[in-house]
Formats: sequence, structure tokens, C-alpha cells
Amino acid sequence: MSKLQQALAEHRKSRSFVDLRKFASDKSQGIATIGSADESRFLSSRRVLDWPPGPVSVGVIALDAGCGVVLPYPVDEFIIVAEGEITLTQAERPLTLGPGDSALLRHGAEFSWSTRGPVSIIFMRYHGSQYAEAKIVLIQHAPQLEPSGTPPADLLLTPAPVCRNFTDYSAGDGAFVCGTWDSTPYQRSAMFYRHCELMHLLEGSVTFVDESGRRVTFGRGDIFVVEQGAQCSWESREHVAKVYAIYRPS
Repeated sequence: MSKLQQALAEHRKSRSFVDLRKFASDKSQGIATIGSADESRFLSSRRVLDWPPGPVSVGVIALDAGCGVVLPYPVDEFIIVAEGEITLTQAERPLTLGPGDSALLRHGAEFSWSTRGPVSIIFMRYHGSQYAEAKIVLIQHAPQLEPSGTPPADLLLTPAPVCRNFTDYSAGDGAFVCGTWDSTPYQRSAMFYRHCELMHLLEGSVTFVDESGRRVTFGRGDIFVVEQGAQCSWESREHVAKVYAIYRPS
């Protein structure tokens, strides 16, 4: 087995969940991207999680006060502001995002950006997207949620919860979806994540336990990602609401 194969095998064993606020604040983590001299700082001022190449990447954009232009956006990308404030302007329509605000930058979107001070933006990028209607989609703050499916019955350790969902964006192939979800309390045993999911908790708290026994509770305001291939349980003892971005292969 080559060194690369060994590294990939080790990574598969260690797939888990990542606290993205901690990642954003610790500059020693991840891999810094290197952009060309003429590339917008919005695209180049980044660190990504040290994952093998795949359909999605996750990381942080760190900007100081300034402005720039992006022409056109190369992928579908979900963004959420962790700290600071940024204004994105498209077709002379400004959209200001502050802490906890999120949006979807559609493949092909063209826009300018400006900040008055440091801003930290967490992103999830879908590399399989196709050029589409080039708009910025704001993730709604209080959408009209509709009933949705529940966790698999064979994994539930408590009565089935009542779950609701609203989808703000779905890629043309249906593999990348962003929106808002909520649920009554429930507990389930470990589930294999064939998808990758970034979550921003709006209400409540959730405790995850991974294959290694690592146990972490995330609460309101936390931003984290569960890696594709992870094996994690879920326990929520109160109403939970979250904004999510999911890559789910067909």
C-alpha cells in the first residue's frame, strides 16, 4: 500500500464531526489556499479542512476591511458569517450579512463585496455544480416549515420525532441542498453518513458520539460539519432547529 493509500485509509477511519467555529479561529489548522495575484481576495483568502479531494470542500474565508469583485462564481457555495459583516452587491442590490446570516452563491454569480472590518465566513463548496441562474440566494430567517421525513425507525431509541423542513436551494442534480430544519427531541443510534452535512444550530442542542467514542455537544450558535463516511449517533433533549447545507450523492 502506498503512502497516499495509507493516508486515505487513516482518514476514512477518523471521519467524524468538526467544530467549524474553532477551526475558523485557529489559524494553525487546515490548508491555506494560494490564489493568483489578480484573483479576488474573496476567493483566495481561505483555509480549507485537510480532506482528500472530493465533491465538497469546507473551510473559512478571512477578510480584512476592503472590497473587491468576483466574476463569475466558479461553483455553488454555501456561506455563513461567523464574525463581522460583509455586503454583497449584485445588479446594484446590496445584501448585508452579519453574524449567523447565510446565503448560497450560485454557480456563475457575479457580484462585488465590501467589508468595514475583519470578517470570518465559513463555507461549504460543491465542486460538481453546473452553471445556472447566477443569483445569490439568501437563506431565510423564518421560513414556512413543512412536515418532512423522520430518522430511520430501526435506529430510533425514542419515539419518532416530528420534523419539518424548508428548502431554500437545491442544485440542478439534487445533490447539494440548503435550507432550514427543525425537530422535536429524539435519540438514535449511530448512523452511517453517506452524505456530508454542515449545520448551524438556531435552537436547542445536540450530542454526537462518533465511532471512536468522541462525544461533543453542540448548542445554539454553533457551526459544525459531519463528514461523509462518519458513523455518529444523535441525541437531542429539546426542540432543535438548524440551517443546513448537505451534499448527498444520488
